[in-house]
Amino acid sequence: MSRRMDRRNFLETIAKAAAGLAALSPAALAAAELKFGPAQPFSFNRLKDAARHMAVESYAGPARPSPDVLEKIDYDAWGKIRFDTDAAPFAKGPGNFPVTFFHLGRFFQKAVEIHLVEGESARAILYDSSYFNMPTDSVARQLPAGAGFAGFRFQEPRDGGIDWRRNDWVAFLGASYFRAIGELYQYGLSARGIAIDPAIGGKTEEFPDFTRVYIGPEENDTVSVFALLEGPSIVGACKFLMTRGKGVVMDIEQALFLRKDVARFGVAPCTSMYWFSETRKPTSIDWRPEVHDSDGLALWTGAGERVWRPLNNPARVVVSSFVDDNPRGFGLMQRDREFNNYGDGVYYEKRPSLWVEPLGGWGKGAVQLVEIPTDDEIHDNIVAMWVPEAPAKAGNEYNIRYKLHWLADEPYPGPLARCVATRLGNGGQPGQPRPKGVRKFLVEFLGGPLKDIPFGVKPEPVLWASRGMFSDYKLTEAVPDGVVGHWRTQFDLVVDGDEPVEMRCYLRAGGNVQSETWSYQYHPF
Repeated sequence: MSRRMDRRNFLETIAKAAAGLAALSPAALAAAELKFGPAQPFSFNRLKDAARHMAVESYAGPARPSPDVLEKIDYDAWGKIRFDTDAAPFAKGPGNFPVTFFHLGRFFQKAVEIHLVEGESARAILYDSSYFNMPTDSVARQLPAGAGFAGFRFQEPRDGGIDWRRNDWVAFLGASYFRAIGELYQYGLSARGIAIDPAIGGKTEEFPDFTRVYIGPEENDTVSVFALLEGPSIVGACKFLMTRGKGVVMDIEQALFLRKDVARFGVAPCTSMYWFSETRKPTSIDWRPEVHDSDGLALWTGAGERVWRPLNNPARVVVSSFVDDNPRGFGLMQRDREFNNYGDGVYYEKRPSLWVEPLGGWGKGAVQLVEIPTDDEIHDNIVAMWVPEAPAKAGNEYNIRYKLHWLADEPYPGPLARCVATRLGNGGQPGQPRPKGVRKFLVEFLGGPLKDIPFGVKPEPVLWASRGMFSDYKLTEAVPDGVVGHWRTQFDLVVDGDEPVEMRCYLRAGGNVQSETWSYQYHPF
């Protein structure tokens, strides 16, 4: 996309559009009859073969119908265009999850072909303005028939307990981005089909598109989607089996073919927003205590270690690598669920966590975390992804399988205590001069074996830093809030210069590990 709508306006527009659908009069909801193209043979194997052949051809890119018209469909105009839910596939059966469509506009100019799969064939749904309710003077009425759609979403089940016309649970919109609600019924962070060269100095990141989508048959609470992924450097075939349960679980299979060499090949990328939290907040930057969709990266390594990396909003783009062999899982989590820690009406405390579960063994590589500076909540500035160790060269073929868990928490929580807060302050002792170059850290852990620490026993922190030194001041104590198993450790770090410092800490008692590993990147200032 040449331009993207900011993330907060996008989420608010989706919510308003959904609410507006239910407010339309019965006359306005007179269903338009969908128009279809001729049936064509279809299977996932056929889609993979098509992607393989396209990889040796030159890149053409998705269609951009009537750019002059699309440019006039701005944020406000786009928000007033609402799909007629009575025209939705599966609105009256046979499936239970109706499918609705997003209209093209200034911020979503690339057309997506959307097909319905019936047995071993598929038919394209041909765009017509009659599918959408829009003002009589909307410039969108100037688009030609067959222009295409910007994306699609699945509505909640027709036989469920909430109004399916006003509520959806998964949405595909923009490049290869898609998102799902978690078990707390809120959207937040996004996933995408692939990440091509994010945060490579001197090189522009590439954003491949889902150009053709095939919506397959529904089985129980699972829907199937197949998508052709296209970009200048890659072609791929993707299969999604998406199950609506407590949250949303997606089984994903990808066959990817590289047209060009790729410097950073990001598999299963998760994209989120982190502006500030209790860890570090500039004075008076905002009235709210915290603003973020995710507050940390959780890792479950191939060796079995559990790691928690609090997120940063750095002064410059920073890429951190966590080298691993056959990781068991990773994800961007929202652990802080207290409303008073946000105070906002957009429900940051209910945003989903997103956990990536590799399937079939991914071998050697690294979970890479990209943190980009931001001065507002409207920008996605966090990316977490798996980057294989072997170079991504033109002609390479990848067959990748994984699951995405959109939940409130990790799907497979470990037995150890968790890190629940990271706080920074001036080093030294209260009432005494505070030395320069000394920073105090307070890290809180909760649960796990800390709940069973005998009276009089204190767990000890095991500390490590890539540079600098820890002062003699260290303290571990039970947090005086009456919560069993809630402990915090304090320590001072003495460091010169402004280069980042990698830090690690975990709690140990009686020779046994009590907590996950806190892994933090400190940026001296």
